[in-house]
Amino acid sequence: MCTQLVPDDLWERVAPLLRPAPERRRRFPGRRRVPDRTALAGVLYVLRTGVAWRDVPAESVGCSGVTAWRRLRDWTEAGVRPRLHAALLAELRRADLLNLDDCAVDGSHIRASQRGDHVGPSPVDRGRPGSKHHVIVDRHGTPLAVRLTGGNRHDVTQLLPLLDAVPSIRGVRGRPRRKPRRLHADQGYDFDKYRRLLWRLGIKPMIARRGVAHGSGLGKVRWVVERAFAWLHQFKRLRIRYERRTDLHQDLLELACSLICLRRLRSRL
Repeated sequence: MCTQLVPDDLWERVAPLLRPAPERRRRFPGRRRVPDRTALAGVLYVLRTGVAWRDVPAESVGCSGVTAWRRLRDWTEAGVRPRLHAALLAELRRADLLNLDDCAVDGSHIRASQRGDHVGPSPVDRGRPGSKHHVIVDRHGTPLAVRLTGGNRHDVTQLLPLLDAVPSIRGVRGRPRRKPRRLHADQGYDFDKYRRLLWRLGIKPMIARRGVAHGSGLGKVRWVVERAFAWLHQFKRLRIRYERRTDLHQDLLELACSLICLRRLRSRL
């Protein structure tokens, strides 16, 4: 199952980003360390199925859920996932599969099973504890950056932080790209203050206005961000926030974005 959960093309991109395993002591070596690929299989098993860490089947996956959680914690603190996501975005741009001229942003509510940072009363779920996923995607729906906030945060407050979170995307000769030329958003981002800020950054705001009847044509481009949320929430662990630690849930979000990017790379083969 390890090879099925972590195929060779994924492991070839992850392995160079990991720290080498420490050498075992000759005297009193202790229990043998679980290989990183096996631990990553445990993390992906939880991400895809949504089971609790304690319910990971060690016999089929190859490691316990506690081991997978600890390795996820170590990789989160080492910043492995953002580097993996940036490397995959560069590959997409090199393969001409990334369109940064038109981007779209949006937010999506999820329920939180327990209290923690970035958890707040959700206005769409009777004030129950919840969080929000904020994402910015390119013209094809490829996630460029993702952020986690409390469920009571307004979408527009994460507009500029999302733009700042987009990595410098290389892949072709010339200066790396970070900013889109046009940014599409729904009526929740209809504030003239943020339109002026986008113009100052050299970005043309394509934001729907409140009180205007449908038919503006912006939905022809903006629908890809809704599809991106559908892709993200296919990973069952992301449908409800179970992690109390914000950085671990953020890391799982970025891992899901990396898998979506890798899936798009495979589609060209």
